Amino acid sequence: MSFHRYRPRLPGGELAPMPWPVSLYRVLNHVAWPLEAQSGRWTVFLDKLMIFLGFLVFCEHNEVDFHYLIANRQDMDNLLTGMPTYLILVEMQIRCFQLAWHKDRFRALLQRFYAEIYVSEEMEPHLFASIQRQMLATRVNSTVYLLALFNFFLVPVTNVIYHRREMLYKQVYPFDNTQLHFFIPLLVLNFWVGFIITSMLFGELNVMGELMMHLNARYVQLGQDLRRSAHMLLKKRSSLNVAIAYRLVLTHILRRNAALRDFGQRVEKEFTLRIFVMFAFSAGLLCALFFKAFTNPWGNVAYIVWFLAKFMELLALGMLGSILLKTTDELGMMYYTADWEQVIHQSDNVGENVKLMKLVTLAIQLNSRPFFITGLNYFRVSLTAVLKIIQGAFSYFTFLNSMR
Repeated sequence: MSFHRYRPRLPGGELAPMPWPVSLYRVLNHVAWPLEAQSGRWTVFLDKLMIFLGFLVFCEHNEVDFHYLIANRQDMDNLLTGMPTYLILVEMQIRCFQLAWHKDRFRALLQRFYAEIYVSEEMEPHLFASIQRQMLATRVNSTVYLLALFNFFLVPVTNVIYHRREMLYKQVYPFDNTQLHFFIPLLVLNFWVGFIITSMLFGELNVMGELMMHLNARYVQLGQDLRRSAHMLLKKRSSLNVAIAYRLVLTHILRRNAALRDFGQRVEKEFTLRIFVMFAFSAGLLCALFFKAFTNPWGNVAYIVWFLAKFMELLALGMLGSILLKTTDELGMMYYTADWEQVIHQSDNVGENVKLMKLVTLAIQLNSRPFFITGLNYFRVSLTAVLKIIQGAFSYFTFLNSMR
């Protein structure tokens, strides 16, 4: 099946370079990653069958995780031990299978991204280097998430050492799951769920980051091109056609701007629900993770690493959202500083000067509102929203700690 999974290509037909977290996401997560557009009927059928079976596995894990919480509802320490895995399971079941339902739309978005938006290193080395610096936090976060998964995967090792038969996560089954013919298949399913959840966590963050930062680079490029065009026209010292030429340049810039905003709206449509779900679960998840890490740090190393990963994930996404918001917010000011008044001063064509001023006014009006990604229009993805979530999480922690 991995050979039939979609592989992005550049406009020239060559394979597009993908950062290692996205490549790993493509390899590990057959539920979320789309197939090639020309995949055969049997391949599509098999993919849908695997998604359906995966959904059943998630439902089974959901039940036994929740059964653990019910069985330990009188013991707050044990309850909070199983709470993080249950919360992330429910969150990922919603996010992952919502994406699975819209795989074709996601593939179309990636195709448009690599065809129109992607900034290549060969064409724009400085912008590309800037994008890599901006994406560094998401790369580090991917490594930390893999370390968190590795901590859970140490459970089979301790099982062998201490002659136990424990699952990777806190679960209570309605039958004796320690019997070998039950234990081995269930442990394999634990591993599979771990891979799907972890790859979804760091994979989607990196995909969103790539889309947002390359879009941000195109907006930066837009401003540079407008200022460069004005300077070149003014250097020619032509008083007759300078306003006409500048109006044509400005019209082209506005069309590019409209195309970028349309792509941004496609990104918003694709991710808005999943971002809302992510942020909705984040406060409770951070609270439970920090509580376990705070109360028994040496006995909960996996929860400490997981807390750091979640904390970094939110900060990285908020930072990227704030960068895009700031760039598009400054775009409205770009037209004020684009030397259009110098063009009018140099031009002798009164009629064209009037048309140019009307076009500049329209451009300013169209860019008066910055572009930003939201979670179902309830909040903007920015550092401000992330800090509010973190503040709420620590408020919950203070309450739980006082009860303890």
